[in-house]
Amino acid sequence: MKVLLAAALSVPLLASAHKAILPRQATTTPVPTPSPPISQGLPSGSALTPPATGSTLPSVSFSLAATNPTAIPVSLISSGTLTTATIPLTTIQPAGAVPTYIPGAPPLPDLSTVLPSDYPPLDKPPPIDHPLVKQWVAEVLASGIDIPNITVTVLGGCPANPEAAADQSRCWWTCGGCVDDSDITTCPDKLTWGLTHDDGPAPYTPNLLQYLSAAKLSTTFFNVGSRVISYPNTLRDAYMAGNQIAVHTWSHPQMTTLTNEEIIAELGWTRKVIKDVLGVTPLYWRPPYGDIDNRVRAISKAMNLIPVMWTRLSPTVTFDTGDFNVAGGTNSVSQVLSNWQNIISNASTINTGFIVLEHDLFLQTVEIATGYILPAALANNPPLKITPVIDCLHKPWNQAYLETNDNKTNPIPNPNEGKVVINGTNGGGAQAGGGSGSGSGSGSGNSNQSGGAVPSGVVHSGLLAIAGSVALALFAFLA
Repeated sequence: MKVLLAAALSVPLLASAHKAILPRQATTTPVPTPSPPISQGLPSGSALTPPATGSTLPSVSFSLAATNPTAIPVSLISSGTLTTATIPLTTIQPAGAVPTYIPGAPPLPDLSTVLPSDYPPLDKPPPIDHPLVKQWVAEVLASGIDIPNITVTVLGGCPANPEAAADQSRCWWTCGGCVDDSDITTCPDKLTWGLTHDDGPAPYTPNLLQYLSAAKLSTTFFNVGSRVISYPNTLRDAYMAGNQIAVHTWSHPQMTTLTNEEIIAELGWTRKVIKDVLGVTPLYWRPPYGDIDNRVRAISKAMNLIPVMWTRLSPTVTFDTGDFNVAGGTNSVSQVLSNWQNIISNASTINTGFIVLEHDLFLQTVEIATGYILPAALANNPPLKITPVIDCLHKPWNQAYLETNDNKTNPIPNPNEGKVVINGTNGGGAQAGGGSGSGSGSGSGNSNQSGGAVPSGVVHSGLLAIAGSVALALFAFLA
């Protein structure tokens, strides 16, 4: 009961970074009324009990190939209801342990040196006046990658930004689903599922890890930096168990609403805390809500990050289960499972594999995954190949992380990362280990309405806030 209470108290905190979210588009292609479930079928009663919010959500028909015999009944999975205790980690991964499945992986660092006070406040945009952020900005400037001068968007998505939504040159994924060649949206092989889970590590991530281990599956975890510093041992357990670890920003913002420096701070701190906890820096990331345009893409490229989206067949047909919205009381479990049924139906019609948006942040999302979606996927006919993204792309595991990547066979966009010198220091990015600075800093209050151009050899006007000596060093480096 104490475990349940603790988890219940933590869930609102974990969700705080998701305020003012964009509408999540679920697969909406109509399907025929499904036949009764085969094999084990569903637990009796598929109607959803009204959530704690007091609103009644629709009960939607669906059919699954199989379910977990120990699954929590659909009628019991709802907003405000906790039905399962958290599973404690089976082991605490010691400093010095090495993941054997990644060639050349460094040993796990000593967690006693990773202090929350050395990082920004949880679930808040990191301040841009921190020395490490200035260092990362300098590295982006020195990358030689042109950052387009695209104005920032405002909260509210496409309706609140009609000009941006109509501007095809910015390739804004949120409005219209524009993709760049660098965006990963599918797996190359038909019926291959690049399994992903967002927003953790969280209190119920160990429950998901236990199921994945028993089913001999692995996933790609897109991790929020604020959660990593809160649950470092859970991240280490996931990593050592053979799951791919990737970046999902520090505070889960809509990235196109941020200035260049704010984007760099979000990505930089998340990469840093993952390296401080695991010893490796991810080369893959997912923008929260899929909110990315060419400016955000260019900055992430300069920070050696490859964007992983999810499969999208049209503006209204996306491979998003909608599982995140169950905990908030705006989706029913039956709606999520109907979405999953539509996803599998659509996956059989395309000539590539697919990537689906799911989450490990809430108990409800984990219960849906382990009780229903994953068992159904394992029993699917024709069979699905279920792998982390790095595997589904046919890439070796060493290419998932900066420290293990072979730059001769897989060149990274910005080889100068960690080599720029400011005031006698360097390596402030992914190459720097250990915490630095204070988590008590405040935001800059930057109210610029433009992301600003940061092309090679040109210093963005927002950098004028940097101390004179630092600015001079930047000019000297770029001359």
